[in-house]
Amino acid sequence: MAKSYWLMKSEPDVYSIDHLKKDKTTWWEGVRNYQARNFMMNGMKPGDEVLFYHSNAEPPGVAGLAEITKEAAPDTAQFDPKSEYYDEKSTKANPRWMCVQVGFKAKFKDIVSLNDLREEKALAEMLVLKKGQRLSVQPVTKAEFEKIKKMGGL
Repeated sequence: MAKSYWLMKSEPDVYSIDHLKKDKTTWWEGVRNYQARNFMMNGMKPGDEVLFYHSNAEPPGVAGLAEITKEAAPDTAQFDPKSEYYDEKSTKANPRWMCVQVGFKAKFKDIVSLNDLREEKALAEMLVLKKGQRLSVQPVTKAEFEKIKKMGGL
């Protein structure tokens, strides 16, 4: 099966590339959008590569690289009434929310900012650049991934 490429967004004050570097791996929990969940559940597999994007940051942009290390499993936060990600309609027998495990690969010396992405003609079709596109998990092409990796100095 061919490798796929993804962009995953996180607010750096919640979970940053530095957190992932320190932790080495994390479960990408708390996604509560069905399309993003479906990408994790049906599209992502171990070995897929990820652009780690800092959203709601100054500047927003790609901070580094990660990879999918484990396929989708139920997001345990959905079962915890104390969690902000709790879902009372979800049960262990029929979980509504899934998450993948993500592992650290590299941190860019400098963020490849959203403005940097917009200025690069080869990236014009990226979902992250489309008006109104707010998905926290989205596919990217191999060419887009490689271009941003190069822009990040890797």
